[in-house]
Order: sequence, then C-alpha cells, then structure tokens
Amino acid sequence: MADNTISRRNSPPPAPSQLWSLSEPPFEGFKPVDHEGFKRSTPETAIVIDNGSYNVRAGWSFDKKPRFTSPPVMARYRDRKINRMYTFVGSDIYSDGTARGQAKNVYEPGNNVINNWDVMEGVLDCVFNKLGIEADPSGGIGRPILMTEPAGNMPYSRKTMTEILFEAYGAPSVAYGIDSLFSYKYNNGRTGLVVSSSYTSTNIIPVVNSKAMLTQASRLNWGRYHTNECLLKLMKLKYPPFPGKITDPQSDDLVREHSRVSTNFDDEITAFLDWTGLEDRDRIVQHPYTEQVVVQKTEEELARAAEKRKESGRRLQEQAAKMRLEKLILKEQELAWYRNLQEKLANATTKKETKRLLDDGDFNDEGQLDKRVRELDKNIRKARNKDVGDVEEEEEIPTFPLLEIADDQLDEDQLKQKKQQRLHKNNYDARMRAKVEKEKERARIAEDERIDSERRETDLEGWIEEKRAAREVLVARARERERLKAELGNRKSMANQMRMKTIANLASDTPIGKKRRRGGGADDDDFGADDADWGVYRQVATGEDASDDEEEDLGGTLKKIEAQLLEHDPNFTEESTREAQTDWTKSLLHAFWRGPWPFDPELPRETHQLHLNVERIRIPEVVFQPNIAGVDQAGLLEVMGMILNERLADDPHKADMLKDIFLTGGNTMFTGFDERVRNELRALLPVNAELSVRRAGEPCLDAWKGAARWAGEQKNKNAFMTKAEWSEKGGDYLKEHDSGNIWL
Repeated sequence: MADNTISRRNSPPPAPSQLWSLSEPPFEGFKPVDHEGFKRSTPETAIVIDNGSYNVRAGWSFDKKPRFTSPPVMARYRDRKINRMYTFVGSDIYSDGTARGQAKNVYEPGNNVINNWDVMEGVLDCVFNKLGIEADPSGGIGRPILMTEPAGNMPYSRKTMTEILFEAYGAPSVAYGIDSLFSYKYNNGRTGLVVSSSYTSTNIIPVVNSKAMLTQASRLNWGRYHTNECLLKLMKLKYPPFPGKITDPQSDDLVREHSRVSTNFDDEITAFLDWTGLEDRDRIVQHPYTEQVVVQKTEEELARAAEKRKESGRRLQEQAAKMRLEKLILKEQELAWYRNLQEKLANATTKKETKRLLDDGDFNDEGQLDKRVRELDKNIRKARNKDVGDVEEEEEIPTFPLLEIADDQLDEDQLKQKKQQRLHKNNYDARMRAKVEKEKERARIAEDERIDSERRETDLEGWIEEKRAAREVLVARARERERLKAELGNRKSMANQMRMKTIANLASDTPIGKKRRRGGGADDDDFGADDADWGVYRQVATGEDASDDEEEDLGGTLKKIEAQLLEHDPNFTEESTREAQTDWTKSLLHAFWRGPWPFDPELPRETHQLHLNVERIRIPEVVFQPNIAGVDQAGLLEVMGMILNERLADDPHKADMLKDIFLTGGNTMFTGFDERVRNELRALLPVNAELSVRRAGEPCLDAWKGAARWAGEQKNKNAFMTKAEWSEKGGDYLKEHDSGNIWL
C-alpha cells in the first residue's frame, strides 16, 4: 500500500478536467411592473413581505410564490453633468458602476436589525411599485400588510416599521410574524423543534401545539453571511498576493456550490489533504485573467534560436573566464603590494614611519592589514581552483623575447608587441599558477578523503553522527536562505526594508553610513576601488545573502554528504534527503495551496486560481463548532441538547418534539446538514428515543409561502393591528398570535 502511494506521488494526476469560474454580478435585468395581482386583489387581500436580510420577497396572499424578490440594498447618487438624482434598488445596483460603489444595506452587516431606514423606505417603494399598487382615495396603498421579522425582534425596530407603514404608506392594518414559524406551519408542523439557520443567525425554537415556546428558545450568532465572510478571510490568508478580488456575491456562490457538511469532521479534516483522491476533493476556481500572446515558431526557427542561444552561452563563458582571469591578476598584484607593505612595516624603525606606511594603505593598524592579506590570499586560492581560461594543455611553452630587451632599443611597433607579450605572459603565468593550485587542491581533497575513509572504517557510528550533524548545519543554512528569499517578497519584512534603505542610500547624493576613504575629494568617495563595494548591488537584487559561489558550494557539499550517508547509513534513505523533503509532491502545504498538481508562477492562468479543499467542510462546520471561527458560543447540537435535556427535560411533549426536528433557512441547505444533526443529536438522547429530522421543502421560500397561507386564512384576520388600534394603544402595541413574537 505504501509503495502504491509513493508511485502515485511520483506521477501526479493529469491536468484537472473541470475548472469552476466566478459568477458575474447578479444583475437580473429590468423587472416590469406586475399589475395583474393588484387587479385580482380586494381590500381584504394582504400584501405579504418576507423582510429577510438576504432577500426581500413580496407578493399577494393568494399567490403560490412571491412575485418580487430583491436584495435589501439601495444606491442613490446625483449625476452632476445633468443634475439628476438616480436611485437603484436591489440587483439593479449591479447595472451601474457608480451605483455599486454607493450601495447601502438595510441591515447592519451580519445582523438582522434594521439600521438604515432611508434604504428600507426605498426598498418598500420599489416593492409597492413592482406589485402595481395604485393609491386609494386617501393616498395610501389600501391593502393590509403581513411582514416577517426575526425571533426576538427589538421593539424599537418594530415600532419604527409600524410607523412607516401607517404614516408613509397609509396601510389599513399590519401584522408581524416569525419567518421560521411560518415555514414550519407551511410544512404542516404542529409540535417539534424548529431549527432556523438563516443569513445572519441560527435560532432554535420549541413548538407545542402550533404555539412557539419563545421563552425556551436560543440563538446562535452565525449564519450564511458569517460563512461567506469567513471564506473570504480564509482565502485572503491562504493567498495573500492574489492578484484578483472576490466580491461578496461571488463568495456566497462559492460557499453554495462547493461546501458541504461533513458527517465526521474530525476524521475527515485529518485525511482531507491525503494524496489519494485529492484531485476529486480539490476544487479549482479560475479567476479572470489576461492571457499572454505567445507567437508560435516553426521547428526551423526554434532550431536557429537554440543554436543562437548555445553560441551566446559559449561567448558568455569565454567572457566570464576572461574576466575571472583579469580579476585574478589584479588580486595577485594587490596581494603582492600588501605583502611588500608588510615587509616595509617589519623594517620600520619608528612609530612615525609605521603610521605613514599604514596611512598610505588606508589602514588603522597592522591587524587590519593582516586581515586584508588573509582575505585576498583565500580569494586568490579559491579563484585559482576555477576555470580562468582555456583548459587545454599547452602544446609548447610560449616565449616572450621582447620582454628581455630594453624599451630604448625597440621601435614603435616592437613596443606595441612588447606590451602585448607582457599581457600574454601575465595570462600564461596566472594559468600556470592556477594549474599548480588545482593540483594542490586535488591532492588535498584526496588526502581528506583518505582520512575520512579511515575514520569511517575505524568508527562507523561516530562518523555517521558527524556527517548527520554536518548535514543538519547545511540544511539549516539552506532554510535560512529560503526564509530570507521569501521575506524579500513581503514589503513589510525587515529584510525588504533593509533592501529599500540600501536602494535609497545608492540614490542619495550623500550616502548614509558610508565612510569616505582617505584622500577622496568632496565629490568622489572612490567607490569601486575595493571589490567588496560592488557587493551592494547584489544586496539590492537579492538582499542580505551570501554570494552565488557560496550557495553553489552549499548545495554541492550537502549532496556529497547525503550521498555518503545513503551509501553507509542504513537509516538514511532517499526519503531523508533534502531534495525529497522539498519535493512538492510530498509537501502538505503544496497540497493545501495548489492541490495535487504542479504550480508554475510564471503562468497567469495558475496564479489566478483558487484551490478550495479543506475550506469546503471547514466553513459549514462553524455552526456546529463556533470556536474554530473565534465565536464564543456553544454549537448548534450542544444548544439543541441543552434545550431538550435540561430546559424541557420534564416537558410531557418532549417525545413529540423529537419526532419532528424541523430544519429551515438557507444555511441548512448544505449537503449532509440533516444527516449530521440526526447522527449527533441521537448521541445526546436516550437509547430508545424516537428521532426524526426533516428539512423544509424549500428552505428559502417556505417562510413567504407560509406567511401567504396564514394571511389568507379568515381566522387570522383578528391578528392584524389597525391604524386606529395603533393610534389608541401606542407605537409599542403588538397583537400576539401563534406564529409571532411576544411583547416584552
């Protein structure tokens, strides 16, 4: 089984066959005015409004479904060019870019309490207009209104709404009811436990003989809005540099289309990123992007381009070798000058003469001079081990006859030839010194290998421990390099800030922190006189890091040690190597970010992709475990168990409630929601308890349908509050009924 898993990792799955796209702004187009309903209605026919925080649905009490549906948002702005005020309501705001930026919601984000009454009036204006309502002789709408409200609605909010309906719209009578209870009655519920998880909250309400026990109800401050917001935050955290933007409607569509409730969250989340089957669990969402136009070339053109690159590479290698040789010669001359200075210092008889010699070399003391000599000697020996010219053996020793002749004995052409011969001789001497140095280095390496082999044969365990320790040091250095490289991509990191300071220093006319050399003029700081000065450009390009040569040596040394451990350490396998540990097919983070497929950061198509995997079950899980989203409340099943086993432990109708656990609201539409409630609730109940969990036929529409049916029943006409009753008994007056709130 393990071998099969490894083989699957080494052979990634084919490219995904399906990519999901982000939805466009939900503009539904122009909605004509519906006059048919008003013509059919009578003064006793009620206008039914499901005043939801996600959608407002409106229609007549004789309708089977709402005639008008719209988000509770409005935008209003003045076009200064024509001096005209524009008002957009509902999905119409997505038809205009300015309106979209000016949109305001009826409700406070994440809450179901109305806090913007101007927008509420605009939405009601649109509702009554689209329903084709004509004013009665008194100027009002002339029809009763039944409006849904959340459980435990604030008296002030209801009072203000009633005042608007009576005073602004001239409604003859008004009634309020709880949306989830209307949905329960529409689905023929009588005694049970209503679980309503909607856009802004989740409510659990016991119902006995069609009467809600609101004093025993509980509320969880989590709904679809918070689910969408949580997904947005997780995506921003998962892809900080993502080039695109995800809107709230798009987040809602992602949650609706890709999320599901896990029946066993703890076990499934542990194995969700396992390689086996990850291509089925990982969903790729493609954000819009601009494809780069690539000109297709013929095979002949590709062959010419390859040959051209090959020739260019050869020339660059020759130039690099020439430059290394020239640098080596300059360093050797500089080293000779410093050693000559050391000899002069050794022969100096007075302190004054010693100080003069040190000042000539721009040194403060002899320690600095000795350090500089050691550094140069090390760099020269290292450079000699590299290729500094042609690697072919010299066929014959070149001669330079003009170098032995004095200049006054040569004509002008011979002087030019002598100058060239001197240059060739310097190059030849440098190559010979490099050749000798390479022979010494090979001999040293052979001796080190012999000593290392003897050490391994005499004490294998100690040798393995030493090699493992050396490998850990190299791995730590490699990880530190990777960390610094990653920090350079973050503009707020310390490494990147230091890089920006260096760039600013280079751009400044008076560099900060750069000590001027002796003898330098006001406008010349002798930059470049020291080879180390040019390292500042490497720092600007790559940050505070070691040179490319050191990085190459680090990788080569690490591979050499790992090869020795693979050969002699039985506990060190291919899976233990640095290359295997950094393989993306074995990286849990890569599976989290990019699924089981390779990732090319140069392709815009892949950089504009979102991978939904663990989020698919993590987001809906919050309603069962609020603590994973930082909500300090008990989960849904815990609250249900507390109501049934503590508050209603001695209630004679408890058994009947267990037979009808009713789920309604848009946040209960996740696949597996009812099964999860059934399985976990059964674990909280006695063994022989009868349990039945069902879902509303249409969790989003049944609240309106139930309200329409309730408003059309003659027995409920007395539950409507007339304007005369409101004027007589005050704005806080509320007529109670089985499907509504109680007065507090």
